Amino acid sequence: MAARSCPVLLAACLALQLATAHGDGCGSFGNLFTEIMENSAHGSLVARLPGDTGNGGLQLCLAGADAVWFYLDGRSVRLNVSAGRTLDREELESPVLMVALTCAEDGFSPVEYRIIVQVLNENDNRPHFQGAPLLTHNISELAAVHSVVFSTQAEDADGDTLMYVIDTASPDARFFRIDLPNSGKVVLARALDFESRQQLEVVVTAVEMNTKERFNASARVRVNVLDGDDQYPRFLPCTPRSHHGLTVCTSPIYTANVTEGQLQGGPLSFSPGSVYAEDGDRGLRATITYSLLAGQESSRFHIDNMTGAITLVRAVESSRRTPAISLSVMASQVNDANKFAVTQAVVRVLAANRAPPRFARPSYQAFVPAGAREAALLLTFGGHVLALRAHDPDFPEGVNPQVRYSLQLPSANQSQGHPQGHGHQQLFQVMPNGLVVARADLLRPAQTYRLQVLARDEESGETSNTTVEVEVLWPGQAAPRDPSEVGGSGRTPLNPGILGGGAGGPAAADHRGAVPGAAGAAAAAAAAADGRPSGAGHREAPQQPEVVPAGPCWQIPPEPPQPLLPQRGLQRWGGRGGTPPTASSPTPGPPTSTPHPPKSHPQASGQFREGGWGPWGSRGGPREGVAVGGHLRVDPRPPHRPRPHPQEVPVLPVPQ
Repeated sequence: MAARSCPVLLAACLALQLATAHGDGCGSFGNLFTEIMENSAHGSLVARLPGDTGNGGLQLCLAGADAVWFYLDGRSVRLNVSAGRTLDREELESPVLMVALTCAEDGFSPVEYRIIVQVLNENDNRPHFQGAPLLTHNISELAAVHSVVFSTQAEDADGDTLMYVIDTASPDARFFRIDLPNSGKVVLARALDFESRQQLEVVVTAVEMNTKERFNASARVRVNVLDGDDQYPRFLPCTPRSHHGLTVCTSPIYTANVTEGQLQGGPLSFSPGSVYAEDGDRGLRATITYSLLAGQESSRFHIDNMTGAITLVRAVESSRRTPAISLSVMASQVNDANKFAVTQAVVRVLAANRAPPRFARPSYQAFVPAGAREAALLLTFGGHVLALRAHDPDFPEGVNPQVRYSLQLPSANQSQGHPQGHGHQQLFQVMPNGLVVARADLLRPAQTYRLQVLARDEESGETSNTTVEVEVLWPGQAAPRDPSEVGGSGRTPLNPGILGGGAGGPAAADHRGAVPGAAGAAAAAAAAADGRPSGAGHREAPQQPEVVPAGPCWQIPPEPPQPLLPQRGLQRWGGRGGTPPTASSPTPGPPTSTPHPPKSHPQASGQFREGGWGPWGSRGGPREGVAVGGHLRVDPRPPHRPRPHPQEVPVLPVPQ
């Protein structure tokens, strides 16, 4: 056997001497077709050459560009790979490898054959999206429903067939769908609205269809909704209103004032703001132009078509003939006149303002009794209700309905004995009709307050102010009479408790604890006419009140005995539906100017309690009396608290 070797420089050629038998040589070879799986290990058998290794010597050689992947082991062709180089079908230029097998035999010419190896695919690659994990697409809000808005394409290095689906658990999956799973084309399922949603997000998944592994990949798709010209102009400030899930912005009504016979130097000042409109498409903001629609009085005005400012160019002669003018203002887009909005601008014509409102006096004196009530009206001399009125000569009878009253905050603490933690705004309040209400439960006797009351004409803006000096009286103390009326007409002062909302409670009584009724008022007036002291009992400067309001009892001075009632056959009187007393049957009447009797009598043999008619003939609980000589003297007041007079208390009208 002769041994030969190929030259070292020919790396692609492998020589091998084989012992061959007579008649068995290179003629037994031929072209070979075989296959091998990618990622196979080093030394894996690729093909076995025909013939018997025991015959004569042969020289075999592998050549070609793909010969580096193989080597000869006897008559076997094996795979030649290493740790740094694997047989990867996806990295090959072609999945078919081809090498040349040259066979040389002594005394014969070399013979060349072909070995063709097909590399089989193995599912060793997963699909993936380019640019994952986040993909971005822009879609106009005007995109038609059921149209393809974007496509997603994943790649699989193994060439496997992919199917695309939308993850229904993604936030905005309801807006999209995929009709053809193999295409990856995404269809719009419902309309978009830039004004409500500017960004959507959906998850698309690609899954292998023809493999047992079913590898898949997912990508988040962020959809930016682009604004389209689908909104109309709107006047500001508009009021949003929802209807069946849609939000509509309602335009405001602008109002302004002009004076009859006068022209203003510039544009009118409207409320709630200047006439202004903007495009409803926030992403576009198309330019807006303004115009006045034809009307009966629209020729008196001019509108700036760029700014919307309205100017009066011809004065209104009379506010009586033309009290108000209604203008129709239209705002439209410059690039699309079919997109417009219309609103109303009302111009009120006012009479000429010749005089501002004025108070009758620069200052007023007021009184308020301290007590447990939360609210009490301020009184003036004689117990009359203090009603502040600003006179405006421009109106009939001087009453301007546009005048508003308010309290001005004092620049410094102008009150004496001011309670800590309470300001004038918390203690006093001016009502729209000019009455001043005080928090009587927060006031203390002997305190004084100085209030600054402001009267403002809401149309002209003119103001006037006055000062109210408030003196806090003791509970039950009557307001002093006007010094100019002392010893004069003898008018009975109005009960402060009645004015403050009380009806017979301790705070509603006078300084003796009695509540004057109609009969009491008449008796007081008669007493004043005769020069006798009235039931109200005026005191100039009381040091200590005669009535102790704290607790459930009242301190009452003694008074002369009252007429007696028979113990039996009592008659009801003084109440609703009762029988009035007669001269022949004396009955106890309500006191006028004399105090009530004490709770006991020197001749009393014992206390008597009887259920039935309460004090003054009204239905109530038990009443207390004193049995004297077979008769019953009835105490008209129960022991726990004073009761109101049964007769109707006159209420004086509030001055307007």
